[in-house]
Amino acid sequence: MTYNYSFIVVFIAAYLDYLIGDPWSWPHPVKAMGWIITHYIQLIFQISKRHRENFPVVILRLVGILLAVTLVFGSGIISWLIVQALRINFVQFPLLTVILESILLASCFAGKSLNTAAKDVLQLVVNGNLIQARQTLSLYVGRDTENLSISEIFRAVLETVTENATDGVIAPLFYALVGAIIPNVGSVPLAFAYKAASTLDSMVGYKEAPYTDLGWFSAKLEDVLTWLPCRLNVLTIAFLSGKPLYVWRICQRDAVKDPSPNAGWSECAYAATLGVQMGGANSYKGVVKNKPLLGDATHPITAETIDRALRLTRYCFLIWLGLSVISYRFVGTLHATSLQLSVHR
Repeated sequence: MTYNYSFIVVFIAAYLDYLIGDPWSWPHPVKAMGWIITHYIQLIFQISKRHRENFPVVILRLVGILLAVTLVFGSGIISWLIVQALRINFVQFPLLTVILESILLASCFAGKSLNTAAKDVLQLVVNGNLIQARQTLSLYVGRDTENLSISEIFRAVLETVTENATDGVIAPLFYALVGAIIPNVGSVPLAFAYKAASTLDSMVGYKEAPYTDLGWFSAKLEDVLTWLPCRLNVLTIAFLSGKPLYVWRICQRDAVKDPSPNAGWSECAYAATLGVQMGGANSYKGVVKNKPLLGDATHPITAETIDRALRLTRYCFLIWLGLSVISYRFVGTLHATSLQLSVHR
């Protein structure tokens, strides 16, 4: 398959995510990944209880590494096999193959889902239904939401939108584009592998017990895989802000204080661009934790602020798609030129 084919898949997948996203009733790869992770963890904890003692740290870390490596590589390999099967069985129907691959890849993008989740909460707040807004928000954030004020609801939504913009939208696109230029790999396997790493981090990559050691490797792996796309996204946001040096300076001042090497940078880039401040005190299961303050509170966080953040993410996504076309054209021109030179020789 040519590079052109792979890029067509990426573009159709992006459009599918923009149109329909991930309806809850549809089967989704992340649900399968979550099922595997949940049952694996339950098995490990059952074995630990059966022996009436906790596993040593080294054992928990080893079984955590086994889980992460198996799921990440397994997701990539299985999705690659599915794509190859589609291409072989539907060789007479290339358009159908492209559509099916695009549907698979679209499941790795969370742009529409992120937008819908934020808008659902905002609409409830606008309608004055704070109780329902808090309940709906609890589906998307880990903090306690029962007593959040309107301003705190807005901050929680904005923090979720800006953190997940990188690992839910930009990073999967990054790996899809990388896969698209690798011969005989394609965009789907790398995007699926990253999605597995991201799902592992969200489910077991916690510092609190009982996942401290079991999820240690998963958290580190996701940090490493997200590092480059996160920085590229920060640079893109800084460019779109019209004040790139200011955004970068604020990120260097505040983002480094966040314990996450990526979430703080992603949130801070948006905060600096939008002129708001994120972070502060959050309650988790009744325990108050203070997160570093990111950005300056020049403006309050409003529904319009969140809408602007969602638009920024969409613009970043489109810019990356556009740059991929330019890169593809440039590489294609270089390849054609090299072929012509070799023929003349």
